[in-house]
Amino acid sequence: MSSSESSAPAAIGLGSVLAVALCTLWLALVGHLDLYINPRYAVFTVVLAAVAVPAAVAGLVVTARGHAHAHDDTVDAAHGHGSAQGDAHGHGRRTGGAGRRTRVALGWAAAAVTIAVTVAMLVLPPTTLSARTAQQRSVDAATLSNATGSEGVALLGSEAVDTSDYGVKDWAALIRQTTDTSALVGKQVELTGFVVPAGDGSFTLTRFVISCCAVDAQPVGLGVTTSGAVPAADQWVRVRGSLVANPDQSAAARFVVKASSVRQIAQPSDPYEY
Repeated sequence: MSSSESSAPAAIGLGSVLAVALCTLWLALVGHLDLYINPRYAVFTVVLAAVAVPAAVAGLVVTARGHAHAHDDTVDAAHGHGSAQGDAHGHGRRTGGAGRRTRVALGWAAAAVTIAVTVAMLVLPPTTLSARTAQQRSVDAATLSNATGSEGVALLGSEAVDTSDYGVKDWAALIRQTTDTSALVGKQVELTGFVVPAGDGSFTLTRFVISCCAVDAQPVGLGVTTSGAVPAADQWVRVRGSLVANPDQSAAARFVVKASSVRQIAQPSDPYEY
């Protein structure tokens, strides 16, 4: 393989790095980076992207210069060959032409994909994970890797414990972990999340919990019963109500929220819990 052919994969790789780095910086600039990663990694990610941009540009410049030098050397060598050697080279070009065309086609395809992803990232509005994703990832699973610690569970019955800042993740963890169910009966909650329909006048109030990035996002939820209409899937709502025994005794969660009000709201600026 000639140096010009071997430089194509390097150029595509460097172009991909540059595209990802620019998209990352753009998301940070417009305030949407937290839709993809945990905020505690934001500074680290932005610094890496800022370093990657000039590094990738420098790599592309070096690759382009190397390609130009290789082309000049090839032209000089061609002028110095005799007719017999030219025939041999002509045969080599014929046998290697198909392979070169394949590599060129793959290179252009990779470049097109990179450009398409970059344009989509910059033009299309970012979206959060949906109710369908929550269902696919088992929103009602009992395993909560980032749940509230056992200390909060043990002290839940104490008046000294302030639960006003508890989110969906915290309450879901407490309901699954506590052995003192009397401490939960009648507890008043006011929570925000999006709707995952469950049928029979109920739904699961859901939030995604992100440890590192959206790829590892884990859905957690609380069952909600309401006497009114169940909002549409993915609709964000604010629910007020109290904890009552779950009518479904076979469910992992022993309590659900009996809603006194379900108010539809716009998606919060920070839709995830951490």
